[in-house]
Amino acid sequence: MTDVITTRREGAILEVTLDRPKANAIDPPTSRLMGETFKAFRDDPELRVAIVKTAGDKFFCAGWDLKAAASGDAVDGDYGVGGFAGLQELPDLNKPVIACVNGTAVVGGFELALSCDLIYASDHSSFALPEIRAGILADAATIKLPKRIPYHIAMELLFTGRWMDADEARRWGLVNEVLPKEKLEDRVWEIARLLAGGPPLVFAAIKETARVAEALTFQDTMNKLSHLPTVDILSGSEDSMEGPRAFAEKRDPVWKGR
Repeated sequence: MTDVITTRREGAILEVTLDRPKANAIDPPTSRLMGETFKAFRDDPELRVAIVKTAGDKFFCAGWDLKAAASGDAVDGDYGVGGFAGLQELPDLNKPVIACVNGTAVVGGFELALSCDLIYASDHSSFALPEIRAGILADAATIKLPKRIPYHIAMELLFTGRWMDADEARRWGLVNEVLPKEKLEDRVWEIARLLAGGPPLVFAAIKETARVAEALTFQDTMNKLSHLPTVDILSGSEDSMEGPRAFAEKRDPVWKGR
């Protein structure tokens, strides 16, 4: 697409790579471009899984481009259709997104990883939210992090801005796996291929249900479940019959997404 955002497509998988030396920081044009990229992924019926990665080994992403901000590009400017980094506020993204974290994920880079459904990290990766030292609210992380890891650990990271290495992130369940950097991408692609072979309508229903459930009680969510668009589509789909049929015929199911 551009030198800043490149994509690789393999079947139903889209790999999106951010490449902005030295720290893969994101300025407004890059954020808008990422939003258009993920919007196109969302709207392409042939694509089922996305991988988010960045170039280089030192920085996964340093978040907001402070040089852009210093030059007059306001922090609260136009991030684009998906909000910051294209994923944070993209509506109706009901497909799995995997973060491939190799290096430092700090401030908005940490929030970019949190915007994904699965996070795989290299063993030299680290995470931090040092906004507190500048008197700034890490808004998206403050909303998301206490829901992903124990509350007291999330508050410690937000209050102190301390660093968390990959092993600690794994202990708290923030990342799915920690691997040597030379094995990271192979593992991420292995998982992406596994998901690409799964039932896309069920994945969509899982993501919408989980998103709706964040703001509701268990019973309210259950009461609303049959009215969710993705659940309604799933219940009347060919795929809803394919699973039982494949089981009865002792074969692997063939998911068509319809």
